Amino acid sequence: MGANTTKPRVRIVWFKKDLRLSDHRPLVHACERGTVLPLFMFEPSVLRAPDCDAIHVRFLLESLKALRSALEERGGRLCLRVGEAVDVFQELSTQYEIEEICAHEETGNAITFARDLAVHRWCKANRIPFTEWPTNGVVRRLRSRDGWARTWEQRMAEPLTPPPASIDTPLEVSSKLPTLQDLGFASVRQVEQRGGEDAAHLVLDDFLQRRGVKFLGGISSPITAFEAGSRLSPYLAFGNLSSRQVIQATRARIAQLDPDDPRTTRWKRSLRGFDERLHWRCHFVQKLESEPAIEHHNFVRALDGLREESLNEDLLAAWCEGKTGYPMIDACMRCLVETGWLNFRMRAMLASFAAYQLWLHWKPTALFTAKAWLDYEPGIHYSQFQMQSGTTGINTLRIYNPTKQSQDHDPDGVFLRRWIPELAGVSSTWIHTPWLMPDELQASSGVRIGRDYPAPVVDHLAAVAEAKRRIAAHRASQPEYWSEVRGVTQKHGSRRRPIERPKPPKGTRSASKKPADQPSLEF
Repeated sequence: MGANTTKPRVRIVWFKKDLRLSDHRPLVHACERGTVLPLFMFEPSVLRAPDCDAIHVRFLLESLKALRSALEERGGRLCLRVGEAVDVFQELSTQYEIEEICAHEETGNAITFARDLAVHRWCKANRIPFTEWPTNGVVRRLRSRDGWARTWEQRMAEPLTPPPASIDTPLEVSSKLPTLQDLGFASVRQVEQRGGEDAAHLVLDDFLQRRGVKFLGGISSPITAFEAGSRLSPYLAFGNLSSRQVIQATRARIAQLDPDDPRTTRWKRSLRGFDERLHWRCHFVQKLESEPAIEHHNFVRALDGLREESLNEDLLAAWCEGKTGYPMIDACMRCLVETGWLNFRMRAMLASFAAYQLWLHWKPTALFTAKAWLDYEPGIHYSQFQMQSGTTGINTLRIYNPTKQSQDHDPDGVFLRRWIPELAGVSSTWIHTPWLMPDELQASSGVRIGRDYPAPVVDHLAAVAEAKRRIAAHRASQPEYWSEVRGVTQKHGSRRRPIERPKPPKGTRSASKKPADQPSLEF
């Protein structure tokens, strides 16, 4: 008699950006139905993408190491493969009878979007069910924003899914983790936060029990934001925590607050503000889910050509290197590059400064910071960069004065001196505007502007005035601009308050005088 060639039957649980066991419905669904193959793929196209950095891959490897241990504690094994998704699934189909592929929906970049479409086609051709579950409040194939906030609340209120008690996986699965070097990354910045589900819960608990009281009022300044911010954004981006877990833990903490504690009022205001920002997080990711092309082009296509033809490589380099001559801009950029994190107000300031004062297109600046943020989330990233650059059409022009931001949020220059050692000897009187120091004070403070630290690369007031002039002229030359603005408002505007319909300024058909959608997105 011939050998038995029957292939083992498995359900594949495809882990993407959902690297946890708790509140993981695809995993529980598969475990309830038999043998499971938990799978993660190191896809060369993703690793080689221009928005991928070694800090992302290290956090990913740490998360996978924790996920592998959690699976093994329940009798399972994590299957790790290197290769493009369709190729890996094709190879696995020669070893196993794939009954179903189970995964969370992902709102990623254009590469993962095209990858998912290719996997759907492969599954259809091979008659393999491919079942996906929502991973947050983002709605796939959303037809209208009407009612979206209500759907989000319903999803966040659904019961959490506990991890399976036991997991049956094939014995021959290889769970060997590659190194950074194996994956083509020679070095990595030593950022503070580490990946993994346990690490995520420690940060969440620390925020809800200790640090969160400082959230409201503490997240605008780069001095206090590292402590007052939740610091949960990397764990949400990599799926070490689900949005539902964080929302429910936050609301449970609010309900438990002691009414006799004098700090309860501040705690409530801070945690409710944090809750609101979790809503806005999904709101922004929904924009990319509904219109993936905004990774590559303006929300309002009538603004195409506004900045594309005028890229100044020297100004871009000065911005990326933290050498613009504006201390708060430079300190924030240097902080970001070294730590992988920066509070939202300062992120918005960096993007706005690049767009208006330096007149740089959002594409190269967004790409540079995509690699710099540890918590890079494409749906938030590109929506925010366009919003801060004035290309959404539904937001007012957000132009920050970097000197005012410096004086407001770092009056004594503590943050500035930490990240710009060239200015360590400059007094608080001049630290925000060192280019105005008299020569004798430059000599006594040990810094020569233009030699030890650059003079401002542009004049703030003149650059802002010119930016406003260019934008107004471009809008006036594009008769379709205002109709496109209405379309963006209808498709992407928030419905949590009445939509502010664009109204025409004098001499035009329609315009938006007030922003329809101006959230703060602090974590």
